[in-house]
Amino acid sequence: MAGREDGNRQRRTRAEASPAWARELLEHLRPAGRDVGRVVAWLAGAVDGSVALHDASGNLLAGTRVTLDEDLVADITAGRIASAAWENREQHLRLVRVEHPSHACVLAVSRSGPFDRRASDMVTHTAQVIELLLTARESTAAGHRLRRATSDLRLAILQLLMVEDTVAARRVAAGLWPGLLDADTACVYVVESDPAARERILEDCLDHTRESALVVRCPAMDGHVIVVGPRETTGEALKSLVGRHRDTYLGGSVRQSLARTATAYGQAVSALAVAHFRPDKTAVYAERTHPERLMDPAALRAWTARLLRPLDTLPHHTRAELLATSRLGLEFTAVAAAKVLGVSRNTVRARMERVETLLGTDFTDLTVRAVVLLALNTQIGLADAPGASGTRAPGPHLADLLSGPALHAWARDLLGRLDSDARNPRRTLRAWIAAGGNAERAAQTLGVHAQTVREHVRSAEPLLERQLLAAGSDLYEVVLAHLALGDLDLPPLHPRP
Repeated sequence: MAGREDGNRQRRTRAEASPAWARELLEHLRPAGRDVGRVVAWLAGAVDGSVALHDASGNLLAGTRVTLDEDLVADITAGRIASAAWENREQHLRLVRVEHPSHACVLAVSRSGPFDRRASDMVTHTAQVIELLLTARESTAAGHRLRRATSDLRLAILQLLMVEDTVAARRVAAGLWPGLLDADTACVYVVESDPAARERILEDCLDHTRESALVVRCPAMDGHVIVVGPRETTGEALKSLVGRHRDTYLGGSVRQSLARTATAYGQAVSALAVAHFRPDKTAVYAERTHPERLMDPAALRAWTARLLRPLDTLPHHTRAELLATSRLGLEFTAVAAAKVLGVSRNTVRARMERVETLLGTDFTDLTVRAVVLLALNTQIGLADAPGASGTRAPGPHLADLLSGPALHAWARDLLGRLDSDARNPRRTLRAWIAAGGNAERAAQTLGVHAQTVREHVRSAEPLLERQLLAAGSDLYEVVLAHLALGDLDLPPLHPRP
């Protein structure tokens, strides 16, 4: 009886001792503790020795380096043996193979005393835990790489759409999202949130659109997510998302052809500014009267074709690249255009300078920028307009386009909104545009302080219902209104023959 009780006591002692270290080891599998280095350090303390994790090339992955026999390590990593033991009077060494998704490793444990059953079990079970951690880490890394590659692919598709290469965009999208860009038209939406919350908003956009839209992390604005939605349901899905998140806003474009994605993006950004003042935090670009719609369509196309003719001698892809880059650079800034297109700001500036040279003009002049952007936006539809290009006839001049009675009435009505302000912001605005949007130069011309100029321009924005300080289509429409009324001189344009 005594023997059995002593035996039971010994078994209970071993059973109670094993779970203690085993539980400590299993704690390292919790999400907060998954670190191979910590597991190796734990084992070193538990066996009172030195522990090292080596790869097949002998590189130390974790722990303290232990001198090992290269042939023995090669046998273990190659799978010829699973473990090995070696000892002398000063050192006892255990080597155990650790499986890895891409290559095997060796867990080496060295201690001054011999390995008893408890220490041996610790080494074996620790090797198994390390295997699990390495596999999980590899899977997590592969998941991150896949998500990053998918994100980069979405951005590449957007950048192709921005430069009007719809054929290539469809070809790229077809591999992962068949049918995504089968439609000829789409709306572009911009969802704005706090930059810290953008990743969560991005995932929500993907969930709500169910891969029926192109969802892209905006490369230019940290808090923006761009969504290109060919489906009619995309807008409602995004409105529902914005309604559930605080400090989140949605701006949307009108439906545009895929080739006009850059134009639609500009409309969405413009609508986003309005969304900040709406109770539902959403806004769709208002289809107001635009000056180009008040011009004779045939004359506008003929004038555009003649103005941009110097680019016709370039290879097709070079011409498309220059036109698309210049359109974005004029609509936004060179820095923002570079981020959207995935090129350097110097590349954007170099392309725009080349267009400047071909057109014989200077983009620092706001009147030039307004007129050239008018031509670039019109140019998108030239391919569908028979007879719009390919002719060397003189055609209409800019003055002819701006002299129509409908355009004159529109310009008079638009700028007339400023006449009710006794501070005469109309005079200030005219001087500011003539100075290239530079408040200091305009102030010298007017004999006032630069801050006064800025305040007048800012006060004109709600009256005109257009953003002026942020250069873009809103400002250029106001510039065209000044040109139509003769308040500003026509810009110098001397395109190469």
